[in-house]
Amino acid sequence: MKIVFMGTPDFAVPCLRTLAESCHEVAAVFTQPDKPKGRGYKMIPTPVKAAAQEYGIPVYQPLSLRKGDDAAESMDILKNIAPDLIVVTAYGQILPKEILELPQHGCINIHASLLPKYRGAAPINWVLLNGEKETGVTSMQMSEGLDTGDMLIKRSTEIGDNETYAELYSRLADMGGEVLAETLAAIENGTLEPEVQDDSQSCYSPMIRKEMSALDFTKTAAEVHNTIRGVTGFTMLGGKRLKVFASEISDNIAHGETGTVIDPDIFAVSCSDGTVVFKEVQLEGSKRMKTADFLRGKKLEKGEKLG
Repeated sequence: MKIVFMGTPDFAVPCLRTLAESCHEVAAVFTQPDKPKGRGYKMIPTPVKAAAQEYGIPVYQPLSLRKGDDAAESMDILKNIAPDLIVVTAYGQILPKEILELPQHGCINIHASLLPKYRGAAPINWVLLNGEKETGVTSMQMSEGLDTGDMLIKRSTEIGDNETYAELYSRLADMGGEVLAETLAAIENGTLEPEVQDDSQSCYSPMIRKEMSALDFTKTAAEVHNTIRGVTGFTMLGGKRLKVFASEISDNIAHGETGTVIDPDIFAVSCSDGTVVFKEVQLEGSKRMKTADFLRGKKLEKGEKLG
C-alpha cells in the first residue's frame, strides 16, 4: 500500500519505523512545524521529522490542515500522492473531512488507551492520575469526532504500581508500532472486524495543566503518588522548588502532620492517610538524581515542612 504518515512526538516514531521498514511505500510524512529550543532558540525538528529524514521520506510541516494556504497546499499534495491509507499517531492536528475520506482505506489512528476510555489528548497521564491498573493501545478508523471512530485492533497491558509516565509512555509507544503492524496485516488480508465504540463507557483525558503538578499533602498517599507518576510532582523545600519524578507508598511508616518529613533518611513525607517516599528528585539549581544520592548532599530534619 501507498501510505502517508502523520505524527509528531517520540511516541509516534515506532509507528513510523514500522511503516518505513515494512513492504509498504511511505510516500510522505506530515508533522508539526519545527520549534525553537534552548538558550539560542535553535529550530529543532520534531522527533518524527528526524526519523523520516533517516529514511529519506519527504516531510511536510503545514501550520494547519483545516484553514489557510497551508491547508489548500496540503490537500493538493495529498491528492497528487493519492495514498491508499493515512496513518495518524499523536499528530496534534484535527484532520478535515475531505482528508479523512481521501484514501481508499481511510485514515487510521493509533491511540494510547483502551478505547472508548480515555479519548482525547493526554490518555497516558490520566490513567496514572486516576490510578488505573490496566491500559493499552487501540487502532481505530478515524471519523470526524474526537477519537470516536470504530475500533480495529486493541492490545492491553498491566500498569506497574510505581510505573511513571515516562516508563509507560515508552512501553505504549513500542506497543503502538506492534498494533499498527497487526492492523496493516488485517487490512491487507481483509480480516478486520471494526467494533463500534460504546459511548456510555467513554471518558476523556483533557490537556494537562502546569498547576496539576503541585503536590497537595492533604490528599491521600495514593493521590499524591499518582500525581507524581502522572505529571511529575513539585513542592517547596527550604524555599526552593523541588521536583519529584518517582515515588512509592509506604505501609510501614506511621504518618503524622500532613506535608512533613516523617523519615529524613529515606525522604518519607506524610499525607492525609499514609506516607509517600520520594525516590527520584531535583532541587532547584541542582540536577535530577536518585533520592539516596540527593540525601548525601542534603540533610533533612524530621518534621521539616514541605510546600
